[in-house]
Amino acid sequence: MQVSEVRRAMAAAVSTASALGLTADDAIVLHDSNKLTLRLLPCDVLARVAPVADQVADFEVELAQRLNEAGCPVAALEPRVEPRVHERDGFVITLWTYYEPVTPREVPPADYAHALDRLHAGMHALDVPTPHFTDRVEQAQQLVANRDRTPALPDADRELLGDTLRRMRRVISERGGAEQLLHGEPHPGNLLTTENGLLFIDLETCCRGPVEFDLAHAPEEVGEHYPGVDQDVLRQCRILVLAVITAWRWDRGDQLPNGRRLATEWLGQMRAALARESWSWS
Repeated sequence: MQVSEVRRAMAAAVSTASALGLTADDAIVLHDSNKLTLRLLPCDVLARVAPVADQVADFEVELAQRLNEAGCPVAALEPRVEPRVHERDGFVITLWTYYEPVTPREVPPADYAHALDRLHAGMHALDVPTPHFTDRVEQAQQLVANRDRTPALPDADRELLGDTLRRMRRVISERGGAEQLLHGEPHPGNLLTTENGLLFIDLETCCRGPVEFDLAHAPEEVGEHYPGVDQDVLRQCRILVLAVITAWRWDRGDQLPNGRRLATEWLGQMRAALARESWSWS
């Protein structure tokens, strides 16, 4: 979120919680990206705040409710208030249960895989309209092709990213495997270790595709414990995901700390993975 908007967003969250009867005198920033994630005190509520124009909060709230009802390992909405989206001062605010972190923070791969498998099982039963994973790839392709939005991306890397996105998208799509509702980005940053077990957060990225696309966001060891994985598709999805997240880091509006350093690091990983797959690039 833009620095100039952070104070307004914090005030909007505090005011919203107070108007709902929650005691909110202070807000601590837990995470700042396209959304601002806050811990409101002393009521101990987690608030997610986004500009009205850049949000899919209604979808996220509805999906979280349905997944919780199905017993899936996802974070719950704040139970003391009505589960809905609130709007104030140009922001949308959603209120969630705050979970105190539990140590150790490193999650055993088998536990990670089991939690993701449970989430996928619950999602498989849901029929909700969501983007396809290739829509996200298309957005990355458009970003790479737009020099005005990615002015610092070197020509050779631009060509490599564009080719990788196009070819891997085609290869994975042409396999014609089973597809279902996915989390979209179940990486370690979206997995909480709590007293209630492992819980996934940030459902705004949900899409449809093969489960291997989700697994490609998790540490490699997790894929070894997930049942029924097509390891060939998983390797290809890992390359595709590396290309997508690398493209985002070159966006001139990207606000992720150390984004360019990560972009360079991920490009190296992508090249190494392509070499292992024996792809021929001309």
